[in-house]
Amino acid sequence: MGIEIDVVAGYPVDDEVERVLGLAEAVGEPVTVTFLWEGREAERAVLVPAATLALWEHWAPGAFPTGHPGDENQVAAGTAALAHPEEFGPYTLFRRRAGGRTAVAREGAVVAELLSPEEAHWLQEKARDVRQGFMDPKQKAAFEEFLARQESLDER
Repeated sequence: MGIEIDVVAGYPVDDEVERVLGLAEAVGEPVTVTFLWEGREAERAVLVPAATLALWEHWAPGAFPTGHPGDENQVAAGTAALAHPEEFGPYTLFRRRAGGRTAVAREGAVVAELLSPEEAHWLQEKARDVRQGFMDPKQKAAFEEFLARQESLDER
């Protein structure tokens, strides 16, 4: 899926994070990132540009399932601790309390979101499957006209 980049970010002032956010915004494609924060466990995420995410969410038939019964790693909606936004140059990261996503904003506009690799893959697959089965009215009419002009199997 997209580009894979490993980022080592030891301090919040490190410009590595800013460069990755800028790269993902410039490329316009999902970027898989591994954050190796000092003193914390490695965190894998997919940085999805806002326009791509909007397209996926438009076509995906539902929301990503947020866990399974007995999944002790799943935090109940609304119970995660509120954290201050983190700033990396012109980018500000806003971690959502519910769902685990992080919105990436620049100059007051959301330009991308950090999703879990599983959620990004699920959204991309569901959106692709639904989109491939959809024809807009003009395309459908043209296809029906094309089929009407074809010889039937009996006439061959």
